Amino acid sequence: MTPERFQKIKDVLSRRQPDLTVVMDHVHKPHNLAAIIRSCDAIGIGDIHGVSRNEQKVGVNLKAASGSNHWVNLHIHDTIPSVFDTLKKQGYKIYTANNSINSVDFRDVDYTLSSAIVLGAELDGISNDSIQLADKEIRIPMDGMVGSLNVSVANAVILFEVQRQRQHAGLYKERRLDDTLYKTLLFEFAYPEVAAVLKRKSEPYPQLDKEGQIIR
Repeated sequence: MTPERFQKIKDVLSRRQPDLTVVMDHVHKPHNLAAIIRSCDAIGIGDIHGVSRNEQKVGVNLKAASGSNHWVNLHIHDTIPSVFDTLKKQGYKIYTANNSINSVDFRDVDYTLSSAIVLGAELDGISNDSIQLADKEIRIPMDGMVGSLNVSVANAVILFEVQRQRQHAGLYKERRLDDTLYKTLLFEFAYPEVAAVLKRKSEPYPQLDKEGQIIR
């Protein structure tokens, strides 16, 4: 671990947005998973959610996601109601991306509040549960013959508007992770192999010095 690498990790964690997430409604294709996770990491999202009845399939596809999953945790749920219930109890507003007559321009939403963006599957689109249970439907205005964007592209378009709003509000200026989570992620990012072994043994992580070296 070089001091430069350690500083980079600290800088990334200092800009993480713990009250922002993405929900993937039965998104399975590896290239879409990889692109979505990469965009989430790019704007400071550390935890996202997937809904699938086949967790093993998602896990296999995630391994094909070009390593982009190393920095973002994906939580798998059986149903949309279960993940929505969890997020709403945590105070999230849930916005389902859907090009319908009930949807509003995605730029007209206040994403400085706790926000979850829901994206539909590649072929089937957004589920009825996602539409009915969301707080609001949002859309990306389209002026061409194509009616919608690829799911990973739509994710990036929406998330960079989210980032713009949050930067303007100053939400990236100070660390927003609590001390315990920050120290945990700092060790896991710096020493992922060691962290995996200690997790299996249910042993605590050692402390790190100012340059990122393990204090023995």
